[in-house]
Amino acid sequence: MLSKRDKAIIALISKDIPLINEPYGDMAARLGMEEDVFLKRIRSYKKDGLMRKYTAILNHKKIGFEHNAMVVWNVPERLIDTAGSVMASFDEVSHCYQREKRHGWEYNLYSMVHGRTKNECLGVIRKILKKIGAPIGHRALFSSKEYKKTGARYS
Repeated sequence: MLSKRDKAIIALISKDIPLINEPYGDMAARLGMEEDVFLKRIRSYKKDGLMRKYTAILNHKKIGFEHNAMVVWNVPERLIDTAGSVMASFDEVSHCYQREKRHGWEYNLYSMVHGRTKNECLGVIRKILKKIGAPIGHRALFSSKEYKKTGARYS
């Protein structure tokens, strides 16, 4: 069971890190804590398996990766783990999830492919298919407008 303090720490570290010289000291101070205690708690989340990773995320559009496609895949059940692992191995794939097929929707594997151009994204999709080595139905759904993009927030 998480304490009230743990919940406050998790809520704070799930937001953007302040762009200052000592961001963790600032974050700890906001919670009325010493920086070393704050960092020790964060390390314990990792050690205990509560937190898988703590990473910085670049604004991909500002560094030239302006195109992305949600690729929906119709993968036979016998290939789902192999296909998912292959897709996840590509640096250009940021997300890869399995979901159940639904009536009228034959797709069960989803991946988000990023590239500098639409053709670059399509090239990654071709490489994924080649590496899987089996014909798999798919559709590439390219984004046309972004309304919101944030990391998960926990409070």
